[in-house]
Amino acid sequence: MDVKIGERVRFGPAGQSDAFNASGRRGAPEAAAWCAGMGLDAWEMAFGRGVYLKKEAAPAVRAAAEENGVTLSAHAPYYVNLANPDPAKRLRSFAYLRDTAEALLPCGGREIVVHAGSGMKQERSEAVRLIREGLKEILSILDGTGLGDARLCPETMGRPGQIGDLEEILDLCLTDERLIPCVDFAHLHALSRGGVDSAGAFERILDRTEEVLGVERARGMHMHFSAIEFSSGGERRHRTFDEEAYGPDYRQLMPLLARRGYHGILICECHGTQDKDALRMKETYLRYAE
Repeated sequence: MDVKIGERVRFGPAGQSDAFNASGRRGAPEAAAWCAGMGLDAWEMAFGRGVYLKKEAAPAVRAAAEENGVTLSAHAPYYVNLANPDPAKRLRSFAYLRDTAEALLPCGGREIVVHAGSGMKQERSEAVRLIREGLKEILSILDGTGLGDARLCPETMGRPGQIGDLEEILDLCLTDERLIPCVDFAHLHALSRGGVDSAGAFERILDRTEEVLGVERARGMHMHFSAIEFSSGGERRHRTFDEEAYGPDYRQLMPLLARRGYHGILICECHGTQDKDALRMKETYLRYAE
């Protein structure tokens, strides 16, 4: 399983922060350079509302990322729903994922975060079955179109109606070694209505991931983190670390990642401050990684 990208976790933001937008800079090459200027070494391109990157821009994005030591990943469009039984809509989901891979791979990135799907009033077990079959099919499509180096990262989700609790995601990732979990700790916190509230809670998530996937594969996983607001229905919205009323607490996780030798990508999704808050996590992590 080729997921190890470095000896340490690499930190970066999802998309473009308020500070980047206010700076007057524009475009993906500038965003990659901005991350490095902040002291970060990863960036997740946000294609949630559509794959915006033009093919001719890829060489400049790749050059900026390589020159600045920034590892790229991408978030696939939110419209993907591999649990949808409608054949035409499933083909549309496959197209969104293929488009994401076509944009990311020429830029030098490999990992594509994907929301696997929602139940659509089906039995949950049937929705999971459809997602599993969908993941197999899209991997076959990627192989057949020269995009087989892509790694799909099914994400843990923050609402009960969505497919994506920790056990579901880990089980889906057993389907193929090219499936890497995107463990979103904020989503798990919201899904459990505040249950990720201690170092022990984080340890249980890491322990279970390592138990199911094996230590090395687990330690190279993709990760998301933010402060989050939730209700009885789960996730409501992402918040910032300055809003101290909202958890989970990244300071409980960073020593665990450092001491266990995790070496994947950790993307910050705090609302508007994702670069600044990613740097907070990195600085805390490095105090334990030295």
